[in-house]
Amino acid sequence: MSDFTLWDIARNLLLAVPWTLLLSGIAFAGGGLVGLLLLLVRIGRHKWARLAIDLYVELFQSTPLLMQLFLVYFGLPMLGIDVSAWLAATVCLTLYSSAFLTAIWRGCVDAIPLGQWDGGASLGLHFVQQLRLVILPQAARIAIPPTVGFLVQLVKSTALASIVGYHELTKTAQILSNATFQPFVIYGLVALAYFVICYPMTWSSRMLERRLSRASR
Repeated sequence: MSDFTLWDIARNLLLAVPWTLLLSGIAFAGGGLVGLLLLLVRIGRHKWARLAIDLYVELFQSTPLLMQLFLVYFGLPMLGIDVSAWLAATVCLTLYSSAFLTAIWRGCVDAIPLGQWDGGASLGLHFVQQLRLVILPQAARIAIPPTVGFLVQLVKSTALASIVGYHELTKTAQILSNATFQPFVIYGLVALAYFVICYPMTWSSRMLERRLSRASR
């Protein structure tokens, strides 16, 4: 019989929460930076660059994240490249995030009427100034709900990192479940932890969206 009390289980799960948040934060920040750079190239005038970025986005959107993790964690060592669970998880989730954020933000830019581009051009603004002063500020408002929605999805996707041995919330739950034989209690607490992490982000997004909507009237 296990000597783990409910407090012992909860305390160990709480210790794993920062690692879930750290992985989510790195993947979102890194993916956001790469995604923004890809977006700027994608809406440029170079045809082959646009095609390459479209292929990149389709590649990550059309393949399971779990398969991407397996390819990095198990595939690269076969080529002589040693990859830790932490490195595999951060690289895969960052690339995965960059592809999805590029697609999300591109849709937001495309939602801006062409007349806004023409208006910027009529004021003598060059392409970069049109983006910075006219297009991106408007697209940013549209992008808030889907971006936060993706962030919530990303936090939940970090659970897949447990498959390659990264010790986040779900991996810790698996270890505790094997040690205590109380899967219902443990995974119930894990579900509650994910809810506590994700719900405030969704709620904040709704509040911010409403404020921006009122400010634009």
